[in-house]
Amino acid sequence: MLTVDYHRLELRAGHRLLDLGCGFGRHAYESLRRGAHVVACDMAIPELVEVRITYGAMAVAGEVAGDTLATAVTGDATCLPFDDESFDRIIASEVMEHIPDDAGAITELTRVLRPGGIIAVTVPSWFPEQICWKLSDEYYAPKSEGGHVRIYRKSDLQERMTDAGLEPFSSHRAHSLHSPYWWLRCAVGPTNDEQRFVKLYNRFLTWDIMKTPTSTRVADKILNPVLGKSLVQYARKPARVRTTIRDHHVAA
Repeated sequence: MLTVDYHRLELRAGHRLLDLGCGFGRHAYESLRRGAHVVACDMAIPELVEVRITYGAMAVAGEVAGDTLATAVTGDATCLPFDDESFDRIIASEVMEHIPDDAGAITELTRVLRPGGIIAVTVPSWFPEQICWKLSDEYYAPKSEGGHVRIYRKSDLQERMTDAGLEPFSSHRAHSLHSPYWWLRCAVGPTNDEQRFVKLYNRFLTWDIMKTPTSTRVADKILNPVLGKSLVQYARKPARVRTTIRDHHVAA
């Protein structure tokens, strides 16, 4: 289940892509299939082990070109283990809402993105997320360990990007059919996976992801502008990032 629109990301074969907060690698795998050289980065070791195993299985199955490169590394979003301007494209999907210093993380992502490169950042949309927070305080931090620490408006995310020197240029929402599922989970308890209606809705979403019927694709597209669970914001790093006040004084 992809959140990022690869047409807006403008990913090309041969691009070097960073998938920050990769989880179990859904965007990393799709990027690899499209011919990108992929670095999946996360702080969770079990997920990275799974990503490495899947990389190997994809190569054996002939799903990726022989000259593509893929790796998985641990890393802190606020102190990335990469050189300046290392990546042509970056995806940071559903990670910023977990990071206390999100401005620092976006600054780091801007540092490792090459001039002219594009980043796609996805976060929970404001309206669906507000409902989740109101239904249960066990859904977000501090009661939820490692949970969400803030709710974004689109303007908030764009402001963080602009302050880091990026130029936001496109956005959309995704996964509207997932919003009611999370409202239901919050209503019965976010960790209550065995509740009858939670299990039924989860079964429906699994069926939808596997079968992708036209009816639900159309419904999702119609509902996304209002109910889309995820906000996806794209931004480009300009050829010359504006000079900061500190840099100006040094140059002077």
